[in-house]
Amino acid sequence: MDTSPTTDRRRALLVVDVQPTFCEGGALPVAGGNAVAEAIARFAAERRDAYALVATTQDWHIDPGPHFSDTPDYVDTWPPHGVAGTPEAELHPALADLRPDASVRKGAYQAAYSGFEGTDEAGRDLATILREAGITDVDVVGIAESHCVRATALDALGMGLRTRVLTDLTVPVSPELGAAAREEMAAAGVELVPSAEAA
Repeated sequence: MDTSPTTDRRRALLVVDVQPTFCEGGALPVAGGNAVAEAIARFAAERRDAYALVATTQDWHIDPGPHFSDTPDYVDTWPPHGVAGTPEAELHPALADLRPDASVRKGAYQAAYSGFEGTDEAGRDLATILREAGITDVDVVGIAESHCVRATALDALGMGLRTRVLTDLTVPVSPELGAAAREEMAAAGVELVPSAEAA
């Protein structure tokens, strides 16, 4: 864990999988997805200067093998979603003015829940991007709290980054899975805070 003084901290905002495919009307919708996308856009517009770096992640599936299924169990297998090159896989229209410093895409040929499994156009993974920017702290927001947000936050913590999930800027697949994810993240050391307290 980084122990440098607060004045030396550099914070990144990680916007995880805020894509139409995971919102109402998409292939794998999460209830509240569109509202969360709009809330993230408002937060980012108001707080952009508080972050040394803003990065987005996207599911960008080409042939992810058994991750896609015609008879999904919604645990390990899912209906096709986030298909590379389709409008549903692009960033949500609410984020049109986000201007991220880095964008990574993940899951071309595998499941890839964590944003740390993605790479940018130059082939850099998210860990490399954050290290090169001198990031010490991350705030994680996006869809879905119970899956890709959870996995990304736990991987960030594993990197030694001080990690927070902004609880009102994410939404789980179900209340039960959300509660389990929050319990797991908190037990690991992820801070769970509302965005209004993310000073």
